[in-house]
Amino acid sequence: MLVKKLMKNEARRLLKEIYGYDDFRDGQKVIVSSVLQRRDTLGVMSTGGGKSICYQIPALLFKGITIVISPLISLMKDQVDTLKLLGIKSVYINSTLSREEYSDAMGRIRSGNVKIIYIAPERLANEKFVTFIKKLNIAMIAVDEAHCISQWGHDFRKSYLEIPNFVKKIGKPIQMLALTATATAEVRQDIEEKLEMKNPFSYVAGFDRENIFFKVVKNVVAEAYIVDYLKKAPKKSGIIYASTRKEVDSLYAYLELREFSVGKYHAGLTEKERKDFQEKFIKDEIKIMVATNAFGMGIDKSNVRFVLHRNIPKDMESYYQEAGRAGRDGAPAEAVLMYFEEDVGTQEYLIEMNEETENQLKKEKMEKLDKMVEYAYLESCYREYILKYFGDKRIKNYCGKCGNCKSFKNVEDLTVEAQKILSCIGRAKESIGISTLTNILVGKSDTKMDKKEYHKLSTFGIMQERDRNWIEEFINFLISDGYLEQSAGSFPVLRLNERARKVLKNETAVFRRVDEKVTFDYYEDPLFENLNQLRNRIAEKEKVAPYIVFSDLTLMEMAEKKPKNRWDMLKIRGIGNQKFKNYGEEFLKVINSFSDEDMEIIRLESIVEDKYLEESKLEDLKNKLQINISSEKLREILIKSLFS
Repeated sequence: MLVKKLMKNEARRLLKEIYGYDDFRDGQKVIVSSVLQRRDTLGVMSTGGGKSICYQIPALLFKGITIVISPLISLMKDQVDTLKLLGIKSVYINSTLSREEYSDAMGRIRSGNVKIIYIAPERLANEKFVTFIKKLNIAMIAVDEAHCISQWGHDFRKSYLEIPNFVKKIGKPIQMLALTATATAEVRQDIEEKLEMKNPFSYVAGFDRENIFFKVVKNVVAEAYIVDYLKKAPKKSGIIYASTRKEVDSLYAYLELREFSVGKYHAGLTEKERKDFQEKFIKDEIKIMVATNAFGMGIDKSNVRFVLHRNIPKDMESYYQEAGRAGRDGAPAEAVLMYFEEDVGTQEYLIEMNEETENQLKKEKMEKLDKMVEYAYLESCYREYILKYFGDKRIKNYCGKCGNCKSFKNVEDLTVEAQKILSCIGRAKESIGISTLTNILVGKSDTKMDKKEYHKLSTFGIMQERDRNWIEEFINFLISDGYLEQSAGSFPVLRLNERARKVLKNETAVFRRVDEKVTFDYYEDPLFENLNQLRNRIAEKEKVAPYIVFSDLTLMEMAEKKPKNRWDMLKIRGIGNQKFKNYGEEFLKVINSFSDEDMEIIRLESIVEDKYLEESKLEDLKNKLQINISSEKLREILIKSLFS
């Protein structure tokens, strides 16, 4: 018991000394405690929840080497770069290393000069590598993105199935830690079984990403919406996901033509093109990445402020993982799903055309896609829906931090419209889908419908004054809000339930909230910008990503608290002794040289530029004075006059 207590105390000391945090987050604390007790452990933590600390700190305390199995090489490089700056000895082994780099890494491992080794799962099948590993003292194996071992997960990778064989070949019991951000109860059980974990301790830290503002937009002109969105978030880093390579190429060209700082990523590019765009994005040399879902897994870029989905993803697991790439530093971020009905057909086609997928699995995938459509039409709390999907019931009805919770202002009574729709379904013997139902309601018929004699129903054309898109959207609302049920399969039909019957009997009313536009406020601070510029210069000099130097959240806290000396600086989250030794004095110099007077002048200039010197008002002033100079020059003269 004393040894365990000493190890926990030592873990906290390392957390403060190396990482600059006073204490573990709740999820980290439980998982690290289990690992230090030498138990096989499965930890489910939201993206940005600090999963890497759960194996890095035990690795420093254990005698021997910790192996981390990671699916993408980009994550390995980022992690090793970060650990190097923290003074932790680590290497990665993958196909990107030159012969000399590989030899150097293996030499460091042999000499005992390494605590953590990152490897790709494909490496586990290499007999020569296994023979090499057998000679080492392996303390623990940490499996990152552990859901990849489950066929029920959203990103199954066959190479992960080699992990238990690899452990057996080593020939001695090895502690296992499995970590993932998105796993349903079914997937969690599958992970434990496939990894052959011994009496594992399983802990779900919670799926909520409190700092992410979730939002859905429908019926917009896609490109125009994206351009407008990006203009409102200048200098911010973000990812735009699209479902196909063609869509990525098209949107990339559209944004590049309009001079946005943009890159692209999909499997159709050469490896060099993908690597170049990815490195530029990670180093903040380009701000926006347009990509398929091939991009992002394992990308540890912490200062992504928004994720836009141009098309609906195939399931909630994919969506939440991709959306979760925003705000990994804990600072405010936004995830926007753009919904277009035609995109659902694209996803259905991709599911059907996958010949490797068994019929039962196809059915499961179709049902998961239905859940995404339900989410898109949701009128209640987005966050509650997501968390309930993953079995987390901590949010009840209203989170206050999503598009629906923020935008609800008015309520309209749509009971009569609902009764027309529900009545039509009943009269059609509950045998029709959304498209046929809409045709009946607007009074549209064809040969197939005439054979069924739908035109003879009393509800035929009963809603012809309504727009077709409005009707389809309202039907989807009735489904997502529990007034209707939809069967599974390729040709889903609508069925009445008890709630629907109460509406038809006037025992229950149907209200729908009318939303108003919600905008997301991005953090702006002049001192933050100065600190950010210094961070970028250091990152460029050391050839690492800027967020590896300090996260956005750490810079925000610096800008807010304005530390004056080393002791003040060490109170900032994310600054330990090693980070202060590396960069502390440079950042203190910037903070201390930024006076209160500087802040006030910048604030006043901002007010003048934003509120008094708008382009339209400058044009009016030029016409009134009959002067022939540019608006920019006139603005400059007025500002100088104001501050002289």
